[in-house]
Amino acid sequence: MVAILAAGGLVWRELQEPTAQASENKPAAPGPDVQLRSAEVDRVLIRRAKAVLAKDSTAFVADIDPADKELLAEQRILFDNLVQFGFSRLSYHQKREQFDQTLIERHGPTTYAVQVVMIYQIKGINRLPVRTLVGYVFVQRPDGKWVITDDDDLDRALPRGSHHEAWDVGPVLVQRAPRVLIVVERGQTELAANLLTEASSAVRTVTKRWPGGWIGAGVVIAVDDPIVRGADYSVERNAEDALAMATWVYRTLPGEVTTEGERADSYVVVNPRNRGRLDTRSLAHEFIHVAAARYGAHAPRWLVEGVATYVEYLPMAGERDLALDAYRAMVRTKYLAKAKALPADSTFFARSSSSYPLSWLAADYLFSKHGPTEVATLYQELAALGFSQNARDRIMLEHVGVTEVGLFRALRNQPNT
Repeated sequence: MVAILAAGGLVWRELQEPTAQASENKPAAPGPDVQLRSAEVDRVLIRRAKAVLAKDSTAFVADIDPADKELLAEQRILFDNLVQFGFSRLSYHQKREQFDQTLIERHGPTTYAVQVVMIYQIKGINRLPVRTLVGYVFVQRPDGKWVITDDDDLDRALPRGSHHEAWDVGPVLVQRAPRVLIVVERGQTELAANLLTEASSAVRTVTKRWPGGWIGAGVVIAVDDPIVRGADYSVERNAEDALAMATWVYRTLPGEVTTEGERADSYVVVNPRNRGRLDTRSLAHEFIHVAAARYGAHAPRWLVEGVATYVEYLPMAGERDLALDAYRAMVRTKYLAKAKALPADSTFFARSSSSYPLSWLAADYLFSKHGPTEVATLYQELAALGFSQNARDRIMLEHVGVTEVGLFRALRNQPNT
C-alpha cells in the first residue's frame, strides 16, 4: 500500500507495478528494500511489546532515535504508563504506510511513516483482545538500524475515537479494584481513591440492575487532557455541561470489517472541569452504556439514554432515594405536555434539558409495563438491527406491541398520578 499527496490531503492506493512504457522511458529510482524494511520494523514492534510485558524500560526505548532526547523522555513516560495498566496481552502490527512529504523533509529520505494496530488485553478488564491505533515514523540510521523518530505526527490522520488513549496523555496513576480501573494524573491519589470507591459501587449496582447480569468492568479515565479517545471536552457545550461519556472500545477497528467497527467494550472519560461532581449514580449511568456497548450502535437515542437514566435514578445502596413520583409528575407537566414526539436522535443533545427527562419517562413506562428482561431484549435487538425507522417499528411492535409513535401516545394518555 502506498499513499500520494493530493489537494492537501492523503490519498491511498494499492502498490502497482510500473507500466511498461514508464519503465522503458525512465530508469527505476533506487528505493528501500521494502520487504527488509518491513521485517526490521516488525522486529522493533515485537521488541516494544515484549518490553512492556517484561517491564523492561531499557528494551522499550532501545529502538528510539538516540539523538532525540525529548522523544526519549516522552517514551519513558509512556512505558511507565503502559506498565501500570497490567496487560495480559500486547502486540503491535503494521497496518498501512502513509506518505507525507513534510515528514520526509523533516526526517530525511529514509522516512517510513506507518499506521500501527495495537492489540491489547488488560487483565481483569477486557474480556477479549481489543484494538487501537498509533502512528510511528521510522528512519534508517547510517548503520542500517531502523529507529522510531516520532510517535504523534500521524495522529491527525487517525480515525477519531480509535487512538489517543489514556496512556498517551502524560504521566498517569492507575488504580484498581475488582472489575474497576481508574486513571488519573500522576500524584492525584485522593481523586483516584474517591473514584475507585464510587466506581466500585456503580459496578455493583449495574451488575444487580442490568437484566441477566453484567460481568464486564468499569474503566474511568479522569485526566486533565480535554481530548481522550472519543471524548472531546474542548467543545464548548461538552466542556460546560457534560460530566462524563462512555467511549467505544473496538474488537475490530472502523473500516477493517465494518464501516463503524465492531465494538467490544466502552471506557468512561470524565470531563476535567466536572470531576468533583461525579458520584455513584452518574457512574452507574455511564456503566449502563458500557454494559450495552457490545450490542451495537443503532438503538434510538431516547432508549439508550432513557435506560441509563432509569437505572441511575433507582434506589441505590449508600445513596439517598430520589422522589421519583414527584419527578414523574413534573416531567409529565413540564415536558411531556409540550412535546409532540419522543426525542429525535438528530436533536437529542441540542435539546438535552427536555430530552433526558422524556427519555427517562419512556423507559420508566416500559420497565413498569413490560419488565426489565423484555426491555433489555428490546434494547439488544434495536441496537443490533435498528438501522431504519421501519426496522425500529417492527422490533418495537414485536417486543412491546407499539411503535415509537404508539409509545409516545401511550405516555400522553396515561393519567396523571
